Amino acid sequence: MDPRQAARLALACLDLTSLNDADTEADVIQLCARAHGAHGTVAAVCVWPRFAARARRELPEGIAVAAVANFPEGGADVERALRDTRAIVDAGAQEVDVVLPFARLMQGDERAAAELLAAVRRASEGRVLKVILETGVLASDALIARAAQLSLAAGADFLKTSTGKTPVSATPEAASVMLEAIAADARHASVGFKASGGIRSVADAMVYFGLVEQTLGASALNPQRLRIGASSLLNDIEAVLGGKAAPLPGPAGSY
Repeated sequence: MDPRQAARLALACLDLTSLNDADTEADVIQLCARAHGAHGTVAAVCVWPRFAARARRELPEGIAVAAVANFPEGGADVERALRDTRAIVDAGAQEVDVVLPFARLMQGDERAAAELLAAVRRASEGRVLKVILETGVLASDALIARAAQLSLAAGADFLKTSTGKTPVSATPEAASVMLEAIAADARHASVGFKASGGIRSVADAMVYFGLVEQTLGASALNPQRLRIGASSLLNDIEAVLGGKAAPLPGPAGSY
């Protein structure tokens, strides 16, 4: 895959994100304007629930609106997660990115995680549900794999690495564990993967493209199965597609 092909794929699979505490409606309007530019459109725009309705009004139908639930703490308060989810659904957003109760899972409380995810899945019926595992905190392969299995059992449409709010976000190592869990699941042909946090360049994104193709196959390299959550990646995508970026490292045809 050459740099321009990779940039086009990154653009098509991008969840253009702004989840800053100080975000305003003006910031969201600006974000939505960037989501459909000269080089094409992103897959989705991801915002706080309070901005989901505004984002939906600003965007063409072909770009989904995603909003976050139980974010970023990933607590075990089911009612809080449901309030977020209902607000997202009522706003007309198509996608819910919910944080799994990772701290409870680390304490061995799988039931709390499973119950919250099941409740959010019911409340978001008909919407795309992405479950954020917070892999940089879970850290161990065994915990990441278990979080992935619980999420898949609850009906997740995507497994997502991170909130982007912790010191360690997406890593290839965590992604590999998540992708193996998807590949082993009965719904492996329909579940997607989202890498989020710390992905700032097309070269960064290409690492995850390679892992997805290796584990799930080339047919998974599309927005229905692959997302990249980022705020600054679009800058590099536009630079590559505009011919202003330095060549990416690596031999032609490699990731």
